[in-house]
Amino acid sequence: MSFEIALSGINAVNTQLDTISNNIANSATYGFKSSRANFSSVYAGTQSTGATVSSQTQSIGVGGGVQSTGRSMDAAILGRGFFVSKDISGQSVYSRVGVFSVNKDGYVVDGSGRHVQGYAALAGSTTLGAMGDLKVPAGQVAAKATDKLEYVANMSADWSVPALPFDATDPQTFNSSMVSVVYDSLGAQHSVTQYFVKTGTNEVTVHYGFDATVLPATTALQFNVSGQLTAPVAPVALALGTPTGADALAVNINYSGSTLFAGEATTSANAANGYASGSLSSVQIADDGGIMVQYSNGQKQRAGTIALATFPDEGALTPAGGTSWIMSNDSGTPLFFTPGSGLAGKLTASALEQSNVELTGELVNLMTAQRNYQANTKVITAQSQMMQNLMQAI
Repeated sequence: MSFEIALSGINAVNTQLDTISNNIANSATYGFKSSRANFSSVYAGTQSTGATVSSQTQSIGVGGGVQSTGRSMDAAILGRGFFVSKDISGQSVYSRVGVFSVNKDGYVVDGSGRHVQGYAALAGSTTLGAMGDLKVPAGQVAAKATDKLEYVANMSADWSVPALPFDATDPQTFNSSMVSVVYDSLGAQHSVTQYFVKTGTNEVTVHYGFDATVLPATTALQFNVSGQLTAPVAPVALALGTPTGADALAVNINYSGSTLFAGEATTSANAANGYASGSLSSVQIADDGGIMVQYSNGQKQRAGTIALATFPDEGALTPAGGTSWIMSNDSGTPLFFTPGSGLAGKLTASALEQSNVELTGELVNLMTAQRNYQANTKVITAQSQMMQNLMQAI
Protein backbone atom coordinates (compact mmCIF):
# COMPACT_ATOMS: atom_id res chain seq x y z
CA MET A 1 0.00 0.00 0.00
CA SER A 2 2.91 2.33 0.74
CA PHE A 3 3.99 2.11 -2.91
CA GLU A 4 0.58 3.39 -4.10
CA ILE A 5 0.46 6.14 -1.48
CA ALA A 6 3.96 7.38 -2.35
CA LEU A 7 3.13 7.14 -6.07
CA SER A 8 0.03 9.27 -5.56
CA GLY A 9 2.20 11.85 -3.82
CA ILE A 10 4.65 11.85 -6.74
CA ASN A 11 1.82 12.25 -9.25
CA ALA A 12 0.35 15.13 -7.23
CA VAL A 13 3.73 16.84 -7.00
CA ASN A 14 4.18 16.35 -10.76
CA THR A 15 0.92 18.22 -11.32
CA GLN A 16 2.09 20.94 -8.93
CA LEU A 17 5.39 21.19 -10.82
CA ASP A 18 3.47 21.58 -14.09
CA THR A 19 1.55 24.48 -12.55
CA ILE A 20 4.65 26.12 -11.10
CA SER A 21 6.64 25.73 -14.31
CA ASN A 22 3.76 27.23 -16.31
CA ASN A 23 3.67 30.21 -13.93
CA ILE A 24 7.42 30.72 -14.23
CA ALA A 25 7.36 30.35 -18.01
CA ASN A 26 4.67 33.07 -18.21
CA SER A 27 6.21 35.49 -15.72
CA ALA A 28 6.81 37.92 -18.60
CA THR A 29 3.53 37.22 -20.45
CA TYR A 30 1.23 40.27 -20.59
CA GLY A 31 -2.13 39.68 -18.92
CA PHE A 32 -1.20 36.25 -17.56
CA LYS A 33 -2.77 35.11 -14.28
CA SER A 34 -0.92 32.60 -12.10
CA SER A 35 -2.49 29.36 -10.87
CA ARG A 36 -2.06 27.25 -7.74
CA ALA A 37 -2.38 23.47 -7.38
CA ASN A 38 -4.56 22.55 -4.39
CA PHE A 39 -3.74 19.22 -2.70
CA SER A 40 -6.26 17.05 -0.89
CA SER A 41 -6.07 13.68 0.82
CA VAL A 42 -7.67 10.57 -0.68
CA TYR A 43 -9.41 7.85 1.37
CA ALA A 44 -11.02 4.53 0.57
CA GLY A 45 -13.51 4.39 3.36
CA THR A 46 -11.35 5.01 6.44
CA GLN A 47 -8.18 3.82 4.76
CA SER A 48 -5.84 6.57 3.52
CA THR A 49 -4.71 6.03 -0.05
CA GLY A 50 -2.52 9.09 -0.61
CA ALA A 51 -2.92 12.58 -2.08
CA THR A 52 -4.18 14.20 -5.25
CA VAL A 53 -4.49 17.65 -6.79
CA SER A 54 -8.21 18.22 -6.36
CA SER A 55 -8.35 21.61 -8.05
CA GLN A 56 -6.37 24.51 -9.46
CA THR A 57 -7.10 28.05 -8.37
CA GLN A 58 -6.59 30.92 -10.83
CA SER A 59 -5.56 34.30 -9.37
CA ILE A 60 -7.62 36.23 -11.91
CA GLY A 61 -8.69 38.82 -9.34
CA VAL A 62 -5.07 39.77 -8.59
CA GLY A 63 -3.92 42.53 -10.92
CA GLY A 64 -0.49 42.68 -12.47
CA GLY A 65 1.66 45.78 -12.71
CA VAL A 66 0.93 48.33 -15.43
CA GLN A 67 3.70 49.00 -17.93
CA SER A 68 3.61 52.09 -20.10
CA THR A 69 4.31 51.24 -23.74
CA GLY A 70 3.69 54.50 -25.57
CA ARG A 71 1.82 52.55 -28.26
CA SER A 72 -1.53 54.14 -29.08
CA MET A 73 -3.39 50.84 -29.56
CA ASP A 74 -2.37 49.27 -26.23
CA ALA A 75 -4.64 49.35 -23.18
CA ALA A 76 -4.54 47.95 -19.64
CA ILE A 77 -7.56 47.24 -17.43
CA LEU A 78 -7.41 48.62 -13.90
CA GLY A 79 -9.84 46.51 -11.90
CA ARG A 80 -12.35 43.91 -13.02
CA GLY A 81 -13.20 42.95 -16.55
CA PHE A 82 -11.97 41.31 -19.72
CA PHE A 83 -11.57 42.46 -23.29
CA VAL A 84 -13.93 40.53 -25.57
CA SER A 85 -12.93 39.09 -28.95
CA LYS A 86 -14.51 36.66 -31.38
CA ASP A 87 -12.55 34.06 -33.30
CA ILE A 88 -13.31 32.87 -36.83
CA SER A 89 -15.85 30.35 -35.50
CA GLY A 90 -17.76 33.13 -33.72
CA GLN A 91 -16.81 31.97 -30.22
CA SER A 92 -16.26 34.71 -27.69
CA VAL A 93 -12.95 34.70 -25.84
CA TYR A 94 -11.99 36.91 -22.92
CA SER A 95 -8.57 38.37 -22.23
CA ARG A 96 -6.69 40.90 -20.12
CA VAL A 97 -4.16 41.51 -22.92
CA GLY A 98 -4.87 44.86 -24.55
CA VAL A 99 -2.60 44.56 -27.60
CA PHE A 100 -4.78 45.75 -30.48
CA SER A 101 -4.35 46.84 -34.08
CA VAL A 102 -6.43 47.58 -37.17
CA ASN A 103 -6.29 44.93 -39.90
CA LYS A 104 -6.39 45.48 -43.67
CA ASP A 105 -10.20 45.35 -43.65
CA GLY A 106 -10.49 48.06 -40.99
CA TYR A 107 -11.46 45.77 -38.11
CA VAL A 108 -9.94 46.23 -34.67
CA VAL A 109 -8.24 42.94 -33.79
CA ASP A 110 -6.32 41.52 -30.84
CA GLY A 111 -2.86 40.00 -30.96
CA SER A 112 -4.28 36.71 -32.28
CA GLY A 113 -6.21 38.39 -35.10
CA ARG A 114 -9.61 37.96 -33.43
CA HIS A 115 -12.22 40.70 -33.87
CA VAL A 116 -12.51 42.94 -30.81
CA GLN A 117 -16.06 43.53 -29.59
CA GLY A 118 -17.52 46.88 -28.60
CA TYR A 119 -20.26 49.42 -29.16
CA ALA A 120 -20.63 51.20 -32.49
CA ALA A 121 -20.58 55.01 -32.58
CA LEU A 122 -23.75 56.79 -33.67
CA ALA A 123 -23.13 59.93 -35.72
CA GLY A 124 -24.09 63.10 -33.85
CA SER A 125 -24.99 61.21 -30.66
CA THR A 126 -23.33 60.12 -27.43
CA THR A 127 -25.65 57.11 -27.21
CA LEU A 128 -23.95 53.73 -27.59
CA GLY A 129 -24.73 51.81 -30.75
CA ALA A 130 -25.14 48.06 -31.17
CA MET A 131 -22.45 45.74 -29.81
CA GLY A 132 -20.40 43.85 -32.36
CA ASP A 133 -17.11 43.89 -34.27
CA LEU A 134 -15.37 47.25 -33.93
CA LYS A 135 -14.46 48.72 -37.30
CA VAL A 136 -12.65 51.88 -38.33
CA PRO A 137 -14.35 53.69 -41.24
CA ALA A 138 -12.41 53.69 -44.50
CA GLY A 139 -11.89 56.65 -46.81
CA GLN A 140 -11.79 60.35 -46.07
CA VAL A 141 -13.79 62.40 -43.61
CA ALA A 142 -15.96 64.90 -45.51
CA ALA A 143 -15.29 68.63 -45.41
CA LYS A 144 -17.44 70.82 -43.18
CA ALA A 145 -18.32 74.36 -44.20
CA THR A 146 -17.67 77.13 -41.68
CA ASP A 147 -20.80 78.61 -40.15
CA LYS A 148 -19.48 80.11 -36.89
CA LEU A 149 -16.67 82.50 -36.04
CA GLU A 150 -15.84 83.46 -32.46
CA TYR A 151 -14.03 86.80 -32.37
CA VAL A 152 -13.08 88.50 -29.10
CA ALA A 153 -10.80 91.52 -29.01
CA ASN A 154 -10.09 94.83 -27.31
CA MET A 155 -10.82 97.70 -29.71
CA SER A 156 -8.54 100.37 -28.29
CA ALA A 157 -10.33 103.39 -26.82
CA ASP A 158 -7.24 105.39 -27.86
CA TRP A 159 -8.08 105.02 -31.54
CA SER A 160 -8.80 108.21 -33.47
CA VAL A 161 -11.54 108.54 -36.08
CA PRO A 162 -9.86 108.29 -39.54
CA ALA A 163 -10.04 111.50 -41.60
CA LEU A 164 -10.84 109.70 -44.88
CA PRO A 165 -13.69 107.32 -45.82
CA PHE A 166 -12.98 103.60 -45.53
CA ASP A 167 -10.88 102.12 -48.32
CA ALA A 168 -9.62 98.54 -47.89
CA THR A 169 -6.53 99.42 -49.96
CA ASP A 170 -5.56 102.36 -47.72
CA PRO A 171 -4.45 101.46 -44.16
CA GLN A 172 -4.91 105.13 -43.16
CA THR A 173 -8.70 104.71 -43.45
CA PHE A 174 -9.09 101.97 -40.81
CA ASN A 175 -7.64 101.45 -37.32
CA SER A 176 -7.01 97.72 -37.38
CA SER A 177 -7.70 94.57 -39.36
CA MET A 178 -7.79 90.83 -38.75
CA VAL A 179 -7.93 87.83 -41.11
CA SER A 180 -9.85 84.62 -40.29
CA VAL A 181 -9.66 81.36 -42.25
CA VAL A 182 -12.95 79.73 -43.28
CA TYR A 183 -13.89 76.69 -45.37
CA ASP A 184 -16.60 76.17 -47.98
CA SER A 185 -18.64 72.98 -48.46
CA LEU A 186 -15.90 71.47 -50.66
CA GLY A 187 -13.25 72.11 -48.02
CA ALA A 188 -11.59 74.92 -49.96
CA GLN A 189 -9.93 77.52 -47.78
CA HIS A 190 -10.95 81.19 -47.89
CA SER A 191 -10.10 84.33 -45.94
CA VAL A 192 -12.49 86.70 -44.20
CA THR A 193 -10.93 90.07 -43.35
CA GLN A 194 -12.43 92.36 -40.74
CA TYR A 195 -11.53 96.05 -40.92
CA PHE A 196 -12.18 97.98 -37.70
CA VAL A 197 -12.90 101.70 -38.02
CA LYS A 198 -13.61 104.01 -35.09
CA THR A 199 -16.67 106.01 -36.20
CA GLY A 200 -17.72 107.74 -32.99
CA THR A 201 -17.49 107.83 -29.23
CA ASN A 202 -17.68 104.25 -27.98
CA GLU A 203 -18.48 103.02 -31.49
CA VAL A 204 -16.47 100.88 -33.91
CA THR A 205 -17.75 99.98 -37.36
CA VAL A 206 -16.61 96.72 -38.93
CA HIS A 207 -16.18 96.35 -42.71
CA TYR A 208 -15.70 92.94 -44.28
CA GLY A 209 -13.74 91.40 -47.12
CA PHE A 210 -14.02 87.90 -48.56
CA ASP A 211 -10.86 86.75 -50.32
CA ALA A 212 -10.06 89.74 -52.57
CA THR A 213 -13.58 91.22 -52.55
CA VAL A 214 -14.85 93.90 -50.16
CA LEU A 215 -18.40 93.11 -49.04
CA PRO A 216 -21.13 95.76 -48.74
CA ALA A 217 -22.14 94.61 -45.24
CA THR A 218 -21.01 96.52 -42.12
CA THR A 219 -21.58 96.10 -38.40
CA ALA A 220 -21.56 98.85 -35.76
CA LEU A 221 -20.14 97.68 -32.40
CA GLN A 222 -21.44 99.75 -29.47
CA PHE A 223 -19.73 99.95 -26.08
CA ASN A 224 -20.79 101.52 -22.78
CA VAL A 225 -18.77 103.89 -20.60
CA SER A 226 -17.20 100.86 -18.89
CA GLY A 227 -15.83 99.60 -22.19
CA GLN A 228 -18.22 96.64 -22.36
CA LEU A 229 -19.93 95.59 -25.59
CA THR A 230 -23.65 96.45 -25.58
CA ALA A 231 -24.57 95.84 -29.21
CA PRO A 232 -24.90 93.64 -31.12
CA VAL A 233 -25.72 91.02 -28.50
CA ALA A 234 -26.55 88.22 -30.95
CA PRO A 235 -24.05 86.89 -33.52
CA VAL A 236 -23.88 88.83 -36.77
CA ALA A 237 -24.99 86.87 -39.85
CA LEU A 238 -22.56 87.58 -42.67
CA ALA A 239 -23.29 86.33 -46.21
CA LEU A 240 -20.02 85.62 -48.01
CA GLY A 241 -21.37 84.63 -51.41
CA THR A 242 -21.10 81.35 -53.29
CA PRO A 243 -17.61 79.97 -53.93
CA THR A 244 -17.11 78.21 -57.27
CA GLY A 245 -18.72 74.75 -57.25
CA ALA A 246 -19.70 74.99 -53.57
CA ASP A 247 -22.78 75.89 -51.57
CA ALA A 248 -23.49 79.47 -50.54
CA LEU A 249 -21.32 80.37 -47.56
CA ALA A 250 -22.63 82.30 -44.56
CA VAL A 251 -20.92 82.80 -41.22
CA ASN A 252 -22.31 83.94 -37.86
CA ILE A 253 -19.71 86.14 -36.15
CA ASN A 254 -19.96 86.34 -32.36
CA TYR A 255 -18.33 89.44 -30.82
CA SER A 256 -19.43 88.67 -27.23
CA GLY A 257 -16.69 89.51 -24.74
CA SER A 258 -15.09 92.22 -26.87
CA THR A 259 -14.14 95.45 -25.09
CA LEU A 260 -13.15 99.07 -25.68
CA PHE A 261 -10.39 99.85 -23.21
CA ALA A 262 -7.53 102.30 -23.54
CA GLY A 263 -4.18 100.88 -24.54
CA GLU A 264 -3.12 98.38 -27.14
CA ALA A 265 -5.64 96.67 -29.39
CA THR A 266 -5.42 92.92 -28.82
CA THR A 267 -7.17 89.80 -30.11
CA SER A 268 -7.89 86.99 -27.59
CA ALA A 269 -10.05 84.74 -29.78
CA ASN A 270 -10.26 84.26 -33.54
CA ALA A 271 -11.68 80.77 -34.00
CA ALA A 272 -13.81 79.56 -36.90
CA ASN A 273 -15.30 76.10 -37.15
CA GLY A 274 -15.30 74.03 -40.33
CA TYR A 275 -12.49 72.09 -41.92
CA ALA A 276 -11.19 70.59 -45.15
CA SER A 277 -11.61 66.91 -45.97
CA GLY A 278 -8.99 64.61 -44.48
CA SER A 279 -7.64 61.08 -44.76
CA LEU A 280 -7.07 58.67 -41.90
CA SER A 281 -3.69 59.22 -40.27
CA SER A 282 -3.83 57.24 -37.01
CA VAL A 283 -6.04 55.29 -34.61
CA GLN A 284 -5.73 55.32 -30.83
CA ILE A 285 -7.55 54.04 -27.76
CA ALA A 286 -8.79 56.58 -25.22
CA ASP A 287 -9.00 55.98 -21.47
CA ASP A 288 -12.79 55.64 -21.75
CA GLY A 289 -12.38 52.82 -24.29
CA GLY A 290 -13.11 54.98 -27.31
CA ILE A 291 -11.57 54.01 -30.64
CA MET A 292 -10.49 57.47 -31.77
CA VAL A 293 -9.66 58.04 -35.43
CA GLN A 294 -7.32 60.94 -36.23
CA TYR A 295 -7.50 62.51 -39.71
CA SER A 296 -4.95 64.54 -41.62
CA ASN A 297 -7.08 67.69 -41.27
CA GLY A 298 -6.75 67.56 -37.48
CA GLN A 299 -10.24 66.19 -36.88
CA LYS A 300 -10.81 63.30 -34.50
CA GLN A 301 -13.84 61.01 -34.55
CA ARG A 302 -15.00 58.12 -32.38
CA ALA A 303 -15.39 54.89 -34.34
CA GLY A 304 -16.75 52.94 -31.36
CA THR A 305 -16.15 52.02 -27.73
CA ILE A 306 -14.44 48.87 -26.42
CA ALA A 307 -16.65 46.62 -24.28
CA LEU A 308 -15.48 44.93 -21.07
CA ALA A 309 -17.05 41.71 -19.75
CA THR A 310 -17.42 40.70 -16.11
CA PHE A 311 -18.52 37.34 -14.69
CA PRO A 312 -20.24 36.23 -11.47
CA ASP A 313 -17.33 33.81 -10.86
CA GLU A 314 -14.38 34.84 -13.00
CA GLY A 315 -12.14 32.28 -11.28
CA ALA A 316 -14.20 29.51 -12.90
CA LEU A 317 -13.42 30.62 -16.45
CA THR A 318 -11.73 27.99 -18.59
CA PRO A 319 -8.18 28.90 -19.74
CA ALA A 320 -7.65 28.95 -23.50
CA GLY A 321 -4.76 29.73 -25.83
CA GLY A 322 -3.48 33.20 -26.48
CA THR A 323 -3.62 34.20 -22.78
CA SER A 324 -7.40 34.18 -22.81
CA TRP A 325 -10.36 32.40 -21.26
CA ILE A 326 -13.73 31.07 -22.38
CA MET A 327 -16.98 30.96 -20.45
CA SER A 328 -17.85 27.85 -18.43
CA ASN A 329 -21.03 26.69 -16.73
CA ASP A 330 -19.56 27.63 -13.35
CA SER A 331 -18.38 31.10 -14.39
CA GLY A 332 -21.87 32.29 -15.26
CA THR A 333 -22.84 34.43 -18.25
CA PRO A 334 -20.97 37.67 -18.93
CA LEU A 335 -22.23 41.17 -18.23
CA PHE A 336 -20.97 43.87 -20.61
CA PHE A 337 -20.04 47.43 -19.73
CA THR A 338 -18.01 50.31 -21.08
CA PRO A 339 -14.71 50.88 -19.22
CA GLY A 340 -15.22 52.59 -15.86
CA SER A 341 -18.96 51.91 -15.73
CA GLY A 342 -20.94 49.31 -13.79
CA LEU A 343 -18.72 46.50 -12.51
CA ALA A 344 -15.95 47.11 -15.06
CA GLY A 345 -12.61 48.68 -14.26
CA LYS A 346 -11.09 51.69 -15.95
CA LEU A 347 -8.60 51.64 -18.80
CA THR A 348 -5.11 53.06 -18.99
CA ALA A 349 -4.28 53.82 -22.61
CA SER A 350 -0.83 53.20 -24.11
CA ALA A 351 -0.08 50.66 -21.39
CA LEU A 352 -0.30 46.90 -20.77
CA GLU A 353 -1.01 44.77 -17.71
CA GLN A 354 1.98 42.64 -16.77
CA SER A 355 1.84 39.06 -15.53
CA ASN A 356 0.82 38.78 -11.87
CA VAL A 357 3.29 35.93 -11.27
CA GLU A 358 5.39 36.61 -8.17
CA LEU A 359 8.61 34.99 -9.31
CA THR A 360 10.30 34.77 -5.90
CA GLY A 361 7.30 32.97 -4.44
CA GLU A 362 7.21 30.55 -7.35
CA LEU A 363 10.89 29.67 -6.85
CA VAL A 364 10.18 28.94 -3.18
CA ASN A 365 7.23 26.76 -4.25
CA LEU A 366 9.55 25.00 -6.67
CA MET A 367 12.01 24.13 -3.91
CA THR A 368 9.16 22.91 -1.68
CA ALA A 369 7.81 20.71 -4.47
CA GLN A 370 11.28 19.29 -5.07
CA ARG A 371 11.60 18.41 -1.38
CA ASN A 372 8.19 16.73 -1.37
CA TYR A 373 9.04 14.79 -4.51
CA GLN A 374 12.29 13.54 -2.99
CA ALA A 375 10.50 12.56 0.23
CA ASN A 376 7.98 10.46 -1.71
CA THR A 377 10.75 8.75 -3.68
CA LYS A 378 12.46 7.96 -0.36
CA VAL A 379 9.29 6.17 0.74
CA ILE A 380 9.37 4.03 -2.42
CA THR A 381 13.09 3.32 -1.92
CA ALA A 382 12.58 2.33 1.71
CA GLN A 383 9.62 0.10 0.86
CA SER A 384 11.62 -1.52 -1.94
CA GLN A 385 14.53 -2.28 0.40
CA MET A 386 12.17 -3.73 3.00
CA MET A 387 10.60 -5.98 0.39
CA GLN A 388 14.05 -7.04 -0.82
CA ASN A 389 15.12 -7.84 2.75
CA LEU A 390 11.94 -9.84 3.28
CA MET A 391 12.49 -11.84 0.12
CA GLN A 392 16.10 -12.58 1.14
CA ALA A 393 14.93 -13.73 4.58
CA ILE A 394 12.50 -16.17 2.96
